Amino acid sequence: MTRPGLQYSTVSGLKCAWIAAGDGLPVLLLHGWGASLELMWPLAERLVAGGFRVIIPDFPGFGASEAPPLPWAVRNHAEFVLEFLDQQGLQQVVLAGHSFGARVCLMLGAEAPARISHLLLFNAAGLRHPQPLHARIRLELYRAVRASLAGLQLAGLDERLTSWYRQRYASADYRAAQGVMRQTFVRVVSEDMRPFARRVGPPTLLFWGDRDEETPLWMGRELEAIIPDAGLVVWEGAGHYCYLDRLADTARVVLHFLRDEG
Repeated sequence: MTRPGLQYSTVSGLKCAWIAAGDGLPVLLLHGWGASLELMWPLAERLVAGGFRVIIPDFPGFGASEAPPLPWAVRNHAEFVLEFLDQQGLQQVVLAGHSFGARVCLMLGAEAPARISHLLLFNAAGLRHPQPLHARIRLELYRAVRASLAGLQLAGLDERLTSWYRQRYASADYRAAQGVMRQTFVRVVSEDMRPFARRVGPPTLLFWGDRDEETPLWMGRELEAIIPDAGLVVWEGAGHYCYLDRLADTARVVLHFLRDEG
């Protein structure tokens, strides 16, 4: 199946790109950080063939969607999704998200459960864990040195230190983001989604790869334990994009889950 052409709407005051395909019960797919709707299309194609209508937006600042003028938090992204659903005339959908998209799904599953019939989470982000002692010491030392350089008005040296520290210790997603999107990334990853996960209302199915190094499997097991109605599917040998690594199997299980629950 050929991927549908992009359509555009103004959502949350921003130009938003999206695609839609198929007929049947609606499924909204939310991509991960640094990605776009393109990476959700392979799964969407399988769901369309299974009798569902699939809609995929580009989050603001990704793909062909306009970036927000100010840094966004998780709540801003959740409100963006709800406004998009309203514009599409969709009162209830199957909601699915990968990584960052799944982080947004957790908030929506807790705060707008009536809008969601089923929740699908692929390698969900959102569980913060304490930094190791050595990392905390390193960060405090870095901040102390920067404060000293600022007091000595050594701006050039401070900039070089900051650049070195980010290249050495910051995540690839942080380094790749620029401007408002870097600030958005910091706001998003600073929020722990456990309080929302505990209040998720819809039946939830989690998918994980046992070789995921970005959102390790312990996160999936913890989410399964704290989401009230959740199950976990673990794909051996799969990584952070487990739904792509095991595309046919993932689609088969998703279709069974949706038909059985429906």
